[in-house]
Amino acid sequence: MILADKIIEERKRCGMSQEELADKMGVSRQAVSKWESALTMPDIDKIIRLAELFGVTTDYLLKDDMEPGTRPAGVSAESDSNLRRVTLEEANAYMEHTERSSRAVSAGVAMCILSPALLIFLVGLAEETKLGLDERIAVACGMFALFALVAVAVFRFISAGVSGERFRYLEKEDFETAYGVSGVVRERAAAYHGTYVRGLGGGISLCIVAAVPLVLAGILCENDAIIIALTALLLVLVAFGVYAIVRVAMVKSGFDTLLEEGEYSRRNKHSSEKSEAIGGIYWTAVTAGYLAWSFIGGAWDRTWIVWPIAGVLFGAIATFVRVFTKDER
Repeated sequence: MILADKIIEERKRCGMSQEELADKMGVSRQAVSKWESALTMPDIDKIIRLAELFGVTTDYLLKDDMEPGTRPAGVSAESDSNLRRVTLEEANAYMEHTERSSRAVSAGVAMCILSPALLIFLVGLAEETKLGLDERIAVACGMFALFALVAVAVFRFISAGVSGERFRYLEKEDFETAYGVSGVVRERAAAYHGTYVRGLGGGISLCIVAAVPLVLAGILCENDAIIIALTALLLVLVAFGVYAIVRVAMVKSGFDTLLEEGEYSRRNKHSSEKSEAIGGIYWTAVTAGYLAWSFIGGAWDRTWIVWPIAGVLFGAIATFVRVFTKDER
């Protein structure tokens, strides 16, 4: 029996019309009709979803010599586990959300890094009296740009957080995936691996080389205007580098979440509440210190260094918390 015949037989066994099956599959009735007429074949995602709906295996659907209703030993259409079951539709929705959020959050982080760049540049130019730029105007324009960029960044962070609230259980709770879902996620993760390596490597490299022009200018050049311009350029390059790092890291973490691997393994989930509580206090203190140093000391050209140092320290703190939690368990 070929796939087309099996779709017809299983659909009728489940008491569904072509319209009802199409609605559950998220396709048109014409698409289902073509599947059943053997004019087209559903892609692998759709085959996995069909297997879930019919309570059969993908092997049964794809192998012509298998008997109707064949299931692997011990596996049924409905899981006997008390764990929440993630379907292919939910997994796809989560991966799409992660992709959108990665763009929003990485852009927001880049905006925060870029926010003082115009202020540094304009104030520096204002100090060059022969250019005739009023320092008060320079400060006003720079501060406006700073607060505008930070406001947009915060909006992006909040929007990404709110839109992802329905998927929060994936990061907090143990769950199981429906038959075939892990295979699809692993396939996509493998396809994304090259992009992840390039984004991570390129972003880190850009952050490293960003300081080179400024260091060389400080050694070889005494022109303040050039040093000021290169300081602003440094922030721009670091912003692009961090954007690349955050974006690919978030997408990869989405795959790890669905596969319950790495930072999102079941063991690590149990220590996440402590890490989040410490993280909230830690980053609030870091932000307060950054703003205090920047506003009171007026050292916007140097205070950006707070963020990479804070990131490294937080990684060490998070590792310590995980080890401590593990020992307690």
